[in-house]
Amino acid sequence: MEAYVAIKDTPQEWQVTESVTPFEGAKTSVRTDSVVMPDGSVAGRDYQVHPGSVAVLALDDQGRVAVLSQYRHPVRRKLWEIPAGLLDVPGENPLHAAQRELYEEAHIKAGDWRVLTDVYTSPGGSDEAVRIFLARDLSEAEGERYEVLDEEADMEHARVPLAELVKGVLAGELQNNCMVVGVLALAAATAGEGLDALRPAEAPWPARPF
Repeated sequence: MEAYVAIKDTPQEWQVTESVTPFEGAKTSVRTDSVVMPDGSVAGRDYQVHPGSVAVLALDDQGRVAVLSQYRHPVRRKLWEIPAGLLDVPGENPLHAAQRELYEEAHIKAGDWRVLTDVYTSPGGSDEAVRIFLARDLSEAEGERYEVLDEEADMEHARVPLAELVKGVLAGELQNNCMVVGVLALAAATAGEGLDALRPAEAPWPARPF
C-alpha cells in the first residue's frame, strides 16, 4: 500500500529573461514572459495580469445562499453567481472588499465572516487569485440600494437552498467558477469539521498580501 503524502502548493519562480505587455485594458492587461525551462531552453508564456478578486457565499439562517444572475459577454451566457468583485485598490484588505461587494450587489450585511477557500481561477493563463468568504448572520443593509450600471442593471436575485445549488453544479447547470467552488467547499465544510472550523476572515493570503 502506497504511503499517504501530505501535499500543498508551494511558491516557486522560474527565471524570466524578458517581459513585455502588449495589451493594457481598464482593469487587466496581457503580459508575455520569456521563461527559462528546466532544460535551459526559453519559452514564451502569455497570461492575463489581474488585480485579484473576492467573492461571498452568503448563507442565511434557513440554509439558503444569496445568488444573482448576470450576463457575461465572453461566454455569451447569463450565469447564476455569488456576489463578487475586483480588488480595485492595491493592498486592500480583502474582507473590506467582500463586505463592499455584498452590500453593492445584494444589499446585505453580515455579522459573521470566515474564509471559505482560496483559488486561482485559471493559473495556466491568468494570475487571478480569488478569496471566497462565507458570510452568515445576514440582515438587510441600511440606506439606499447601490446604483447599478451596465450588465449589473439586469441582475436577478434569489436565495436558494445549498442542496439545490449542489445539484445544479453537479448537473452542469451552474458553471460560474466562484459559484461552483464556493458551493462545493461549503458542502464539504458542512459535512466535515463544521463551519466554525473555517479560517478567520483576516487569515493571511499570500497570493494577495494585505
